[in-house]
Amino acid sequence: MNATSLFGERAGMNERADIGDIVTAESGSATGSGFAGFVGASGVGDRLRAAGVGLTLQRLAVAHVMLAAPVHLTADEVLARARGLMPEISRATVYNTLKLFRQAGLLREIVVNAEQVVFDSSTAPHHHLYDVESGQVTDVPEGAITIVGAPDLPPGFEVESIELVVRVRRKSA
Repeated sequence: MNATSLFGERAGMNERADIGDIVTAESGSATGSGFAGFVGASGVGDRLRAAGVGLTLQRLAVAHVMLAAPVHLTADEVLARARGLMPEISRATVYNTLKLFRQAGLLREIVVNAEQVVFDSSTAPHHHLYDVESGQVTDVPEGAITIVGAPDLPPGFEVESIELVVRVRRKSA
């Protein structure tokens, strides 16, 4: 799918739709627009609005990559997929949009090691498996891990969350 088929004729590579076009397409009143079908089918526009995030074509492209289905992706993977929808989207726009989505509570940021951060589209509390060889992150099914107890905390502090990343690798033969 390219930018023209995703966002319709009006929002080709060098031409941008204005916010009125986005809102019209979001409401489904844009007839014959690939953009309206794209947004309406995935519901990402509604999720952005509900989180208080303003709509732009770039944010909708990143939202389609991250919010249309459960995924765990690095920023560079999001960039590559977003460019499949909107080739002119910049690295800075994708990074800034991921930060905005995280701040709005639409994504979780998982630090899997000192050099890799993965964005998770599932914001409910859960744990992860991280394959150290492939870099793939997967969800641990709810209830599969039970954490008993918590460390003694300094006075005036409380546990906000506990996020466990289990690092795995294939057994050697």
